[in-house]
Amino acid sequence: MFSAILYYILIFPISRLPLWLIYLIADVFYFLLRTVFPYRKKVIIQNLQRSFPDKSQEEIHLLSNHFYRHLADLMAEGIKNLSISQKELSKRVVADNPELLEKLYKKGKSVILVAGHYNNWEWMITSQNHLFPHQAIGIGKPLSNGFWDKKLNQLRGRYGMIIAHAKNFKDILATNKNTPVSLLVLTDQSPTDSGKSYWLPFLNQQTPVLFGAEMMAFTYDFPVVYYTMKKVKRGYYRIILQTITEDPRQTSWGEITEAHTRLLEKDILDAPEYWLWSHKRWKRDVPSDLEALKSQQKQNFEKKFGRV
Repeated sequence: MFSAILYYILIFPISRLPLWLIYLIADVFYFLLRTVFPYRKKVIIQNLQRSFPDKSQEEIHLLSNHFYRHLADLMAEGIKNLSISQKELSKRVVADNPELLEKLYKKGKSVILVAGHYNNWEWMITSQNHLFPHQAIGIGKPLSNGFWDKKLNQLRGRYGMIIAHAKNFKDILATNKNTPVSLLVLTDQSPTDSGKSYWLPFLNQQTPVLFGAEMMAFTYDFPVVYYTMKKVKRGYYRIILQTITEDPRQTSWGEITEAHTRLLEKDILDAPEYWLWSHKRWKRDVPSDLEALKSQQKQNFEKKFGRV
């Protein structure tokens, strides 16, 4: 009940304001984040220090401030996303090379779009179905708050995106089997099971990466395309697509996961302030028998897909 009241009385009315005015609220929020209520400061600083061990404390502090600036803008843009028109959104999020997906669509091929929580992923979710010809499907985790889960998914899908999760995406794919789809998967969350994750060095530390995108690519034989989101200026973004593979079943175990993780890492190193540093990305302990685990994972994978 409280969530509904908060949404209808405060948050949604704010979303109807012009974005420039919401940014003014975000400016105040940014000041509070830096000074009065330093949101997850310990997590952010620790993540930055481990990822950039060569940077000084002054440089780490500056990066954290830049991230808070970005986080405040994400808040503003996230609120605006609740009511933003498709016309306005199409001016603010554009694709540089949509022809890459258009060619796959003309071949009747569905694709897996992979990326991380970099720049404004919520605007990408809302934009995807009108940016590209494929039927957009977003795969994520249900929110613990029932009201927000239902409301946000309803709004995310108002321009055609189909929202799915681990338990129902197979049924959704079956329903859309005659239509090329683009499955959006954000791969940089901390996995719940480190034993089923793909481990690799990422930002100077051993990191478990969700293996679902690669498993789906092999299972359905979907090409895999990485997208990056570049910030042009405040409130404006460019989407750039890059093919990882059009023939996933010809790749080796881990090759797809390695590729999209390296591309995300490059984006982060180029402009680190736009990644979600407040996420507890490295909360899983590295397995003591990591090499044995990876060897067993590879064997299981190759057996499952007839590689042995």
